Amino acid sequence: MDDVVVVGPLDLAARVDEALAVQAVAFGLSEGEVAVRRHIVVRHMACRGARAYGATTPEGRLVGFVYGMPNDRAHWWSTVVQPYLVREGNDGWLDDSFVITELHVHPAHQGRGIGTELITTITDTADEPRSILSAIDTDSPARRLYRTLGYVDLASRVRFPSASRPYAVMGAPLPLAGPAAEPRNGADRAN
Repeated sequence: MDDVVVVGPLDLAARVDEALAVQAVAFGLSEGEVAVRRHIVVRHMACRGARAYGATTPEGRLVGFVYGMPNDRAHWWSTVVQPYLVREGNDGWLDDSFVITELHVHPAHQGRGIGTELITTITDTADEPRSILSAIDTDSPARRLYRTLGYVDLASRVRFPSASRPYAVMGAPLPLAGPAAEPRNGADRAN
């Protein structure tokens, strides 16, 4: 694919079906999982400070997206990960953090710096001094990308009620390190 993509603000509530189609391919979601996530995404976008960025082709096709918001300890995600962070002495990361809720790039567009550009663009808008996220707890291109940007493991073997695989919670000071200082849309090591 030689398409040039442009990263910019995304009205995720209006384009939720396109975004979830990308996530379904990138993450291997079933139709039922997509239906559940649709309601979650729309609800999240109504939260204080929630924002999204998309990567689109010149024709307007969405090939990647990221969204997040200032973390709130009352949100479901925080209540699930908190005991794991407490166990590791890292529960302070739930305060004053910008959480990356989802980051996905269509497989046909991965490995071209789009994931890096999406995550650095959204975190560059954060007022919080740090960022947190969760990722499947395995060595993967996504985890390698996060590490190159300065994210470190805060807790491992985190179990979400509906997930079959364990996750890791990762955190990084903002602004992100590593490829964020390189020209955007260049080659990177993951998405």
